[in-house]
Amino acid sequence: MSTTEARSEGRSAVRSLLRLWPYVRPVRARLCTAAAVAVTASCLGLVIPLVLKWLVDGPVAERDAGGVWLGALYLLLLGIAEAALFGVRRWLVARPLAGVEAAMRADLFGRLQRMPVAFHDRWASGQLLSRGTSDLMLLRMFLAFPLTFLLVNAVTILVGAVILLVQEWSLGLVLLLPVAPLVVLLALFETRYSAVARTAQDQVGDLTTVVEESVLGIRIVKGFGRHRSQAAAFRALAERLRGTELVKARLLGGIWAFIMIIPELAIGAALVLGTLQVADGELSAGTLVAFLSTALALRWPVDSIGFLVALSQEAATATDRYFEVLDAPEESDTPHGTDAPREADDEGEGGDRPPRGTAGSGPESGPGPESGPGPESGSGRESRGGRHGRDRHPAEGLVFDAVEFRYPDAGPGSPAVLELIDLHVRPGETMALVGATGSGKTTLTALVPRLYDVTGGRITLDGRDIAAMPRTELRGLVSMAFEEPTLFSASVGENVLMGAGTTGTGELRHALHVAQAGFVDALPQGVHTQVGEQGLSLSGGQRQRLALARAVVGKPRFLVLDDPLSALDVHTEALVEAALRRVLRDTTALVVAHRPSTVMLADRVALLSRGRIAAVGTHRELLRDHAEYAWLMSGGNTEERAR
Repeated sequence: MSTTEARSEGRSAVRSLLRLWPYVRPVRARLCTAAAVAVTASCLGLVIPLVLKWLVDGPVAERDAGGVWLGALYLLLLGIAEAALFGVRRWLVARPLAGVEAAMRADLFGRLQRMPVAFHDRWASGQLLSRGTSDLMLLRMFLAFPLTFLLVNAVTILVGAVILLVQEWSLGLVLLLPVAPLVVLLALFETRYSAVARTAQDQVGDLTTVVEESVLGIRIVKGFGRHRSQAAAFRALAERLRGTELVKARLLGGIWAFIMIIPELAIGAALVLGTLQVADGELSAGTLVAFLSTALALRWPVDSIGFLVALSQEAATATDRYFEVLDAPEESDTPHGTDAPREADDEGEGGDRPPRGTAGSGPESGPGPESGPGPESGSGRESRGGRHGRDRHPAEGLVFDAVEFRYPDAGPGSPAVLELIDLHVRPGETMALVGATGSGKTTLTALVPRLYDVTGGRITLDGRDIAAMPRTELRGLVSMAFEEPTLFSASVGENVLMGAGTTGTGELRHALHVAQAGFVDALPQGVHTQVGEQGLSLSGGQRQRLALARAVVGKPRFLVLDDPLSALDVHTEALVEAALRRVLRDTTALVVAHRPSTVMLADRVALLSRGRIAAVGTHRELLRDHAEYAWLMSGGNTEERAR
């Protein structure tokens, strides 16, 4: 049994749909009024057969032309009233249900903003997008139509059954005989259709992911000529979805055929028996006409049961998918274990991370036997206070105190990615963080604003444990610039000022100056120019400079920069470094560096090797005393090391 089928069999559609009540409750009065109006309109349709009975047994039998015209007028008025009431029902539900959909979409988006980074690392963006679009559209349709008409049709069938039994109980029993087999068929259909509906909705999410990734990565697709392979991947997923939709169509077609055929057979049997009774004089012609008209009026409520149940099942699976996101734990202000994924660490290069059992080994992880001093003998090494350091007076600045970090999917006893990190960045000091690819530099910087929570030890800012600080306060104190700059579909100014929470022109201009982003003035609308999705209308260096401006615009007390100058040419880099030095004098900064020019911005350097701090000191000290650091700064390759 598939996971989807097991999940579908283990849940109740009614219980799932009841979770929508908090959203429906504010508009329950209008929905109840709309349901009452629809029930009234549907029951008016059952009055028409009674008028027909009066016409046939009365004016028609007595050849009373005036009575026939009066009966026709009654039928016309009943039809107009029924149509008007259904129109009123539609008007009653349209506006409030649009509000319900908007509220659910807003809650979903707000929840996504509060989710930990690891949640977004695990979830495909297309799956989240489909929950906020197609799933919510399904739920709005369910609340507008199936929810109301399940009630309306149930009441209509019940009232119609009473009318049939009152008119002629023997014929009424004939029509009610198919109820039992229909109930069994619907139960079987509901179980099967629920699993297929869930599969289809998940496949829509997968398809959405492929489309989104192809659009965002269009330069890669075109640059490597991969449009055919992308199209093939899309066709494969589309074909899977098509197959699932065909299964849904077959199930729906099958149940609809049974629901239509069985009542038709019952109506045919009742017609034969009723005709015989009229011929024997046991039943009036008007009663038979009214009976058959009532039975035919009940055809749509009965025939639509399969369709309504199918829509309800799709709505139930959409509800489950929606609340899968809302039920996921948010970021908490108290750490309860790590929430980081086992994915790319440094430079976004997931393939460069060493295997978990050999962390820090391999050609890119730093020197081997020739590397010089080990973790315990680095020049200028901070005191390994570790857990004992918790007893000393809390230090000012940024302090990593015996910090450990491991991935949540790591097996028992597996080595930590970061282990016993003891590091003190003094107030106003700039500390460069240097290490081989995969050594954990980016992971370490992500711990400061609590994008991920430590699994051991603690981090303090000016003596305050960040685990005890509200995230909003913490992230107001710490500003970050990531190596891979992300820009939003907004203006240049709006992108930069995201780092300040202010609209001050002076702060914006100062930040652009620090980042040497004077190119902004040459854009069509200057700082008001829309940069487009992901900022792909700009070069990599331009995006990186705007990301750096965003980091410094708010004049943060603590600044974390992850190789912020990697995409700049040497001349622009020199200008940015000169301006950045003035900013760094007024803040406490941790800067991931890969080049000597970036290291020169720092007062001291920390060497991260195999998830540990191997040495701390000035650039000159580490060049002189630590072979691994000297090798990293030399830009040498593996073959040069071997020689």
